[in-house]
Amino acid sequence: MKVNFFVEDMLLFKYIGCATLAKALYRALIMDESCPQVAWNARGREFDLVHYHTFGPFALANKTYSLGVKVLTAHSTPRLNTGNLTISEAVNHLYPEIYRGFDHIITISPLCDEEVHEIAPDVPTTLIPNGVDRDRFRPDPEKRAAFRKRYGIGEDEWVVLTVAQQTPRKGIYDFIALSHKHPDIRFVWVGGFPYGRLSQDYSIIEEEKKRCGKNVIFTGFVDDITAAYCSADVFFIPSYAEGLPMVALEAFATGLPVVARKIPEFTGNFKDTAVYFENLEGAGRLIEDRSLLGRHATLSRPFTEDYDIRKIAKLHIDLYRELTGQ
Repeated sequence: MKVNFFVEDMLLFKYIGCATLAKALYRALIMDESCPQVAWNARGREFDLVHYHTFGPFALANKTYSLGVKVLTAHSTPRLNTGNLTISEAVNHLYPEIYRGFDHIITISPLCDEEVHEIAPDVPTTLIPNGVDRDRFRPDPEKRAAFRKRYGIGEDEWVVLTVAQQTPRKGIYDFIALSHKHPDIRFVWVGGFPYGRLSQDYSIIEEEKKRCGKNVIFTGFVDDITAAYCSADVFFIPSYAEGLPMVALEAFATGLPVVARKIPEFTGNFKDTAVYFENLEGAGRLIEDRSLLGRHATLSRPFTEDYDIRKIAKLHIDLYRELTGQ
């Protein structure tokens, strides 16, 4: 069996989560001895199955001439796309037609599965969650010290980390507001504007960032994201809508306590492993409660055992074989 991974990991798509997720899964697949032959963005058409992780113009063009079973992982839905781009509403109208053009869709959470069935009811789905490389994402004192030194963060400073695109949906305004209320805490946001000026509220967010205090660092994109996690004491995820965010799994795997907005996507997926807030005052109390966070930190890494990327890779292999009859 020959499988082609097709991922638009260039231009606007280079730094978005679906490309990162696809790369992690691809690495795990090629390391698995039971895995069939897997290519990455191959140009040929003679594949038994093509697994798409984006559905931009290059992916859709590839889909027109590829001969094998065409599978899409639903990293994005209209709900998740809202608030990312200035043209989100126009793009959202395209989802039903695009999704209905695939033979099978992999969904990443129960809520995602419901959404896909609503917009593409005739396309069969399989729920396989995102995975995390637990060998790569783990506590590392040396990385912690190096990252803090690079960004001028003291050894004893309490660091709250967020990793996300700088968009309203990801909660960047709440992150900034919380940093103003807690000037004694260091706030670090890793991630930028993968869509450039097409990103929602680009100019407004840039102005808000200029008014931040000295306790806030916007690193942009970093070469070694694992070091950022290692440097933190708390992972803060203020998103208003998500699927199953890889950044949360990476934070859990690194042993960080996770403070998340109380939305069904998080409470349903993370249960009691994370702690949840409903407003900024609640978030502020949680990031200051070191005793509570310490107890939850002990739960974090064990929680990711079921999301180990090697286990997730095997679930994909089983599905590939089922869909191709091989």
